[in-house]
Amino acid sequence: MTRRLLVGHLGLVLLVLLGLEIPFGLLFARAETSRLSNSLERDAGMLAELAEERIEEGSTDELPELATDYADRMGARVVVVDRTGAVLTDSASTTPVGTDLSAQPDIATALRNQTTVGTAPDPDSGTGTRYVTVPGSSGETIRGALRLSCPTDVLDGRVRDIWLTLALTGLGVLAAAALIALALSRWIIRPVHALERATTQLADGTLTNPPATDLGPPELRRLAASFTHTATRLQHLLAAQRAFAAEASHQLKTPLTALRIRLENFEPHLNPAAHDSLDEAIGETERLGRMIQGLLSLARLESTATTPEAFDLDAVVADRAATWSPFAAEHDVRIATTGRPAGHVWAIPGALEQIIDNLLANALRVAPSGTTVTLAIRHVPSGTELHVIDQGPGMSETERQRAFDRFWRASDTHHDGTGLGLPIVRHLVDTSGGAITLHPAPGTGLDARVRLRPATIHPARDFHAADGDVRAFRGLDRRPRTTGRR
Repeated sequence: MTRRLLVGHLGLVLLVLLGLEIPFGLLFARAETSRLSNSLERDAGMLAELAEERIEEGSTDELPELATDYADRMGARVVVVDRTGAVLTDSASTTPVGTDLSAQPDIATALRNQTTVGTAPDPDSGTGTRYVTVPGSSGETIRGALRLSCPTDVLDGRVRDIWLTLALTGLGVLAAAALIALALSRWIIRPVHALERATTQLADGTLTNPPATDLGPPELRRLAASFTHTATRLQHLLAAQRAFAAEASHQLKTPLTALRIRLENFEPHLNPAAHDSLDEAIGETERLGRMIQGLLSLARLESTATTPEAFDLDAVVADRAATWSPFAAEHDVRIATTGRPAGHVWAIPGALEQIIDNLLANALRVAPSGTTVTLAIRHVPSGTELHVIDQGPGMSETERQRAFDRFWRASDTHHDGTGLGLPIVRHLVDTSGGAITLHPAPGTGLDARVRLRPATIHPARDFHAADGDVRAFRGLDRRPRTTGRR
């Protein structure tokens, strides 16, 4: 951003300089040319009058001295001809006396009592000259003509000098403007960079270095102060939410456990016909506990900003398949892993384990006996995909679109799911920088596809998931497998 501000400032200054210096240079060149022409015309007129007097008096022998004296003082060349165009004198001594110049356009025009002004190469030296040819006449009587010429290299040198001066002045102004713009840009950008660093820290979860509120323009100072105030309030809110989640998780477990024990204690004292209602009440109590736990877990996930790290997907898949295989075998379901090694992928710590556990729990809940739940790793152009494929009843397109809504369950669901498993999975995948979609499996069943970003660096540490997530789903073995999903 500093470079863009600097380039923009210098571009504006350069545009102003060009708009001022180019017209000034052109005006100066035109003024110098006009000044030289006016000077030549004035001097040529005076010399022509003197030459005409000498010719009229028959004192042509004085003309060489007159022409040479002027030429030596002014660095010019003077040529005088009589009324027939014959050379009377040439200050440069290159044209012999008596040479007929009447055929030359400017001499012929002057002999017709007209003045000629122009620029042309010198016929002898070939250098550019500015000349004035005037008639030497009294009234209508023409006694001769005079050509006064001056090399234009002096004029060109003056024009070059002024252009060089303008260029050096422009460079000096640009250099000064660059220093001023650099100082101004840094003065403006420094608080912006501080805000950027603070924003990055806040996105990572904690603002340790708030931006200074005494740097930069007043607007940026107020912005920094407002940002710090907002970040402080946000951190307090996040801390309060985390504290609430921790306290609520602890405070709600005890009364729910006590309620379940009291309901179970009613069993010996109830009519056998009411036992089914009691079992349903106990089941709803357990479901309420799992729902509260899911809500608290989702709240903790949403309030915690974590940076993705590189984890070995193959190792995590193998570990979770080995952990869940005994539980699946109890229901006569096999867990299989397929696909080429994927290596490391980006994910927040613990996300891969929770994602696989939730998807496997859902798959095992609906998998019929004698079927296989497959964990497949596939390589696609956009990254690495993890497929969790079951052979259950599957889901319709409408159900697949709504499956990630909180608390949503299929209309034919009869199990005690909370409807929070897939929302938690989607949040974990999104936070890891991936995407999850549901597709029909070949034949029957559901194919949950988790696309993850491949990582080229090795993780800084190994992450081993605890079996707590599996234990959270152990209640499945005490309940019938149905066609619903949570």
